[in-house]
Amino acid sequence: MALHQFKQNWISPEEYLAGELVSDIKHEYIDGEVYAMTGTSLNHGRIVSNVLAGLHAHLADTPCEVFSADIKVKAQNNFFYPDLIVDCQNNDGGAYVTESPLIIVEVLSKSTRKRDQTLKRLSYQTLPSLQEYVLIEQDFVDIEVSRRGNHWQPEHYYLGDSLYLAALDLHIPVEAVYARVQNEDMLAFSQAVPE
Repeated sequence: MALHQFKQNWISPEEYLAGELVSDIKHEYIDGEVYAMTGTSLNHGRIVSNVLAGLHAHLADTPCEVFSADIKVKAQNNFFYPDLIVDCQNNDGGAYVTESPLIIVEVLSKSTRKRDQTLKRLSYQTLPSLQEYVLIEQDFVDIEVSRRGNHWQPEHYYLGDSLYLAALDLHIPVEAVYARVQNEDMLAFSQAVPE
């Protein structure tokens, strides 16, 4: 989702959290400033749905849960709405915020790529619970996974690969992540696959 600065005056985290409870739209809180979130593309929604389905099925009968875009993650003094999180520690049914995600997934767009790859990455990596940070391109096929166990060095997955989430011992074919996504890579892939 793209972000647009909502307010230039600094506000406290408490004011931000109180405002989010009554706001009709979501905002992220970065260094004391509030940014309104905008809508997403169909491809973005398809990718989130595809990964959500794989995670949801895999996590059945475990203490872990997957949440999409409605639960805030507090990282340092910032609050973000990741596209997907897996959390195995948060049992508070009334909570709107977690500080204990195991995995965070962000789907990149031109308007969010820089922030997701820099500010959010650095903030998220300070969370002791976080084991994997996943960045998924929507305009072409490329999934990047950075793992705490690998000193946050990125690994890339492409068509023909299987995305591996080590924290859950889960494999998802890259083709399944990009099912129904319309971009040049998927068009070429679908034309090359015999029926």
